[in-house]
Amino acid sequence: MNFFVLSLFALSDLTWAVPNPTPKEASALDISLAKNLSKETYVLPMFDPSPSKRAEALKAQREGYLYGLSLIGNASYFPSGKLGDALVAHDLELLIPEIEANDEIIEEDIESARKAVLKAGGIQSLASYDLLYRHQWKGSNPTGVAPGVLTNYTQDIFFSMERLSNNPFSVIRLDPSKTDLPFDVDRNVALRLTSSSLTNLHATGRLFLVDHSYQAKYPGVKGHYGAACSAYFYIHPATGEFLPLAIKTNVGSDLVYTPLDSANDWLLAKMMFNMNDFFHAEVYHLASTHDVAEIVHQAALHTMADQHPVRGFLDQIMYRAYAIRPQGAKTLFNPGGPVDQNLALNHEAAEQFVGDFYPKIGGLFQLNYLQRYLIDRGLINCAYGPSLAHFPFAEDAGAILASLRRFATSFVEAYYTSEDLITQDAELQDWLVEASGPAQVLDFPAPPMTKKQTLIDILTHMAYLTGVEHHALNSGTLSASSAILPFHPLAFYQPIPKAKGVVSVLPFLADVNASIAQVALAVSFNRPNLMGSVGDLEGMFSTAGFLGPASAAVARASTRFRKEMMGISQEISARRFDQNGLAQGMPFIWRSLDPGRIPFFLNI
Repeated sequence: MNFFVLSLFALSDLTWAVPNPTPKEASALDISLAKNLSKETYVLPMFDPSPSKRAEALKAQREGYLYGLSLIGNASYFPSGKLGDALVAHDLELLIPEIEANDEIIEEDIESARKAVLKAGGIQSLASYDLLYRHQWKGSNPTGVAPGVLTNYTQDIFFSMERLSNNPFSVIRLDPSKTDLPFDVDRNVALRLTSSSLTNLHATGRLFLVDHSYQAKYPGVKGHYGAACSAYFYIHPATGEFLPLAIKTNVGSDLVYTPLDSANDWLLAKMMFNMNDFFHAEVYHLASTHDVAEIVHQAALHTMADQHPVRGFLDQIMYRAYAIRPQGAKTLFNPGGPVDQNLALNHEAAEQFVGDFYPKIGGLFQLNYLQRYLIDRGLINCAYGPSLAHFPFAEDAGAILASLRRFATSFVEAYYTSEDLITQDAELQDWLVEASGPAQVLDFPAPPMTKKQTLIDILTHMAYLTGVEHHALNSGTLSASSAILPFHPLAFYQPIPKAKGVVSVLPFLADVNASIAQVALAVSFNRPNLMGSVGDLEGMFSTAGFLGPASAAVARASTRFRKEMMGISQEISARRFDQNGLAQGMPFIWRSLDPGRIPFFLNI
């Protein structure tokens, strides 16, 4: 199946560029995004009528923007220097009021949820967790929990398909020519579940792995417990379904669980795995989106005048980006903060994870071009195994990526009418030298740049990082599906069992207060005020600040992009369960990449 083909959507012509034409008072977002209006027009350096003035500005930028120490683990540099500090302060001024307003809403929702649960007698069974969500969190999570998440989570296909939606960045297909089996599963168990042996599943390219065994070395929180699970998934030889086969804990007695174990044992194992996968998703998103996009943009701040069109593109998508790491270090990953309060692994574990994953995979720029990444991991266009019947993340992300690429192509063509202009652009060439040199961007295209396609690829990937990958792993995904109790605990409150045969999973799970704290943490990543506003993905290239200095060709491309995003949004929001109770092959409806519901920037 080719997930990278975008359907054309029949929509009426759009003549107004701003996403929400309803008159309203200008917000901080509107005002900040209009800052580029001071630029009369985007212009390449060789055509600038005031080259000396431009050179002076670039000199000031190089002196004012410096590379400072990384924040939250050893990854990319963070801005420092006179101009760098001012940029961070500016972004924090935009973020803090939004957080404070959001926190007020969450506090009201917390009290409402607490009263509802306590009125019903507290958490007495797994069904009690439904009380945490039913008719609750209306202010902080107005779109609610994704349909099916609270009712269908015990289905094995629910568990397996989360790997292809909520976090597709931890799963890999095992290539039989390159990999051995990392752990064994009883032959009779494998035969009963799959009608095949483990070795045959491997040999035919039907076996997949998620390996979180590395988490065993990370420091934990006293009184919180977790495993470091590895898990097999497989494409069933008869039905073609993507299903779970086994979960290995890699701690304590190092038990291997399968769907043939008791219902409670198997449910407990899936919860242990979800705990590990949540930690991976949330910290990986920091290493693979924030840390990467920031340093590429910083290299541009050092080398490109603010009227350079590429600089304008990057400034647009990096709205308020430099507030996130300092605020996260202060209020999320701080000692005793929300990570330590809610997760099994502590804030130091998160910093170690960033240091481990940023240089090996998350921080590699070209390796993470989406199509290449998914092919390399055997998830699409696999030459040694059958195709996945459904891949929700790739379906939605691929459609958006196709539109991003079309816009980036039009944008580049508007300013570089020939390859010669690419090679003549000294600021563009300096950017590549800076990125691969002083900025230490990993796996960035090497200088010199000679092809327009190279620039198109870079801009497409940057927009994908800020507007797609970030939100698939973070933002509203937590409060819609990936952090929903009881199936997605962030920590256990009893030690991992040494043997199978648990009578109930309830004693391992959070009590009322800890459960409400988890939900509050999850909804804090929401930004419901951005839905349908100038800041959603539909409006990524439609703001006046970006379009003001742009050419007519860019304005036309912006209109087309917005129409395509609106079409994708309509398609995603209209999803319903089919006659088999499935949507995109899953027993829950995944809407994490709805362009009308997610920001175009690194919002949190």
